[in-house]
Amino acid sequence: GSETDGKGWSKAARGAVVKALLVAGGALLLRRLTKSTTRWDHARFVSHSLSGEKFSKEQAARDPDNYFNIRLLTCPAAEMVDGSRVMYFEQAFWRTPQKPFRQRFLLVKPCPKELKCDVEVSSFAIRDMEEYKNFCDRPKDQRPQPDEVIGDVAEHLTTTYLKRCDRGKRCLYDGSTPPGGFPNSWNGAAYCTSELAILKNHELHFWERGYDEDGQQVWGPKSGPYEFKPAPASSFSDVFSLKFPLPQSMEKSIEGSFVLRE
Repeated sequence: GSETDGKGWSKAARGAVVKALLVAGGALLLRRLTKSTTRWDHARFVSHSLSGEKFSKEQAARDPDNYFNIRLLTCPAAEMVDGSRVMYFEQAFWRTPQKPFRQRFLLVKPCPKELKCDVEVSSFAIRDMEEYKNFCDRPKDQRPQPDEVIGDVAEHLTTTYLKRCDRGKRCLYDGSTPPGGFPNSWNGAAYCTSELAILKNHELHFWERGYDEDGQQVWGPKSGPYEFKPAPASSFSDVFSLKFPLPQSMEKSIEGSFVLRE
């Protein structure tokens, strides 16, 4: 027969129990780990999708009366102590990329637990915009460094709350500013709203609109969001170094079936 200890347990049986406990403990630990990292996984994926050079070229060709071919360029600029990502964002007409007409910082982080959303994307003004022109196009040693970036984050402009899209929808994440939007005074506006959708292949749909006190739209496209698609990698050699590295498996899991659980 098999060896037994004083209590009549065989070594094999005891080994099986220990193994079962280890497996159960491992599963519990894994669940704990995934639980604590899930919210940050969403934030990382959104940062990754925002990054790079994108154009509204196809949309402008399809509907030239309402949309321009705009170059959108976003890249990592700094990381906060809590892990939130600060990204530099600029928009320019495609013929004059060196003259951006809109420059902002974006702060990307998980939504606070009490809000029913996954990722919070806030936009901020930049203290010295001239210093940041074409930030992403420049070599890393010729652009403001992370500590400088954090010091140059100026007033808060908007916050968009993103949720994962339901399976079967075209988007991966979408969301908008809260009802009533945020104060804005450009071109006679009293407030502005912002909508953002992240689609597969890092396509972004941005819809920003300004309204006056009577609720009349005074700026922004009327018929729908701007649709930005990534540029072919060849046209922007540094595109890969702009992105936060993201394990391919995670990208697949988020894009495919949202295996991440709450």
